[in-house]
Amino acid sequence: MPEIALPIRTGRLILRRFEGPDLDAFHAYHALAETARFLPGPAKTYTQSMERVGRYANFVFEKEGDWVALAIEAADDGGLQGEVVLKWLPGCGQGEVGWTLAPGARGKGYATEAAEAVLRLGFEELGMHRIEARLDELNTASAELCRRLGMRQEARHVDKWHYKGQWATELIYAVLADEWRVGQSLKAATPAP
Repeated sequence: MPEIALPIRTGRLILRRFEGPDLDAFHAYHALAETARFLPGPAKTYTQSMERVGRYANFVFEKEGDWVALAIEAADDGGLQGEVVLKWLPGCGQGEVGWTLAPGARGKGYATEAAEAVLRLGFEELGMHRIEARLDELNTASAELCRRLGMRQEARHVDKWHYKGQWATELIYAVLADEWRVGQSLKAATPAP
């Protein structure tokens, strides 16, 4: 895989490595039950947040199993808005995308913009063939985001996960590199409203 050139700039965002000063903002939203609701573990302690930010700051993306977690920063006023993740899955050119946003950043299109930039990174720069997203069926906001990104639902695994004391149905959305390119061409050809 080629080296990942950072930061990645979009129309409104800067996607960059995590840094020490991000810790308090990261912990502020990861300590919330509403943030942890669709994540595998419980709300994070300060120590867990510190460990996670340290791991995110020092990522290596060289082989299957590696993943990159980028801080989402608003270009106009700075400040950590959340994170977007790309994991290199086993198999030829397979990836997984994910996102988590602070409550104040939700509903502004930041997750869509950040995830689209990471899909572009995966397909156009890293040469991936397929990128998927896995989510709890109850996470309707993320399902809608997947559809906005041009991903299609490939699977529905009933009671796949048992976490937070209950069974959860997993949805898998995915997009292939060819589908991504067609979607980007159509988007570029469509005049803005």
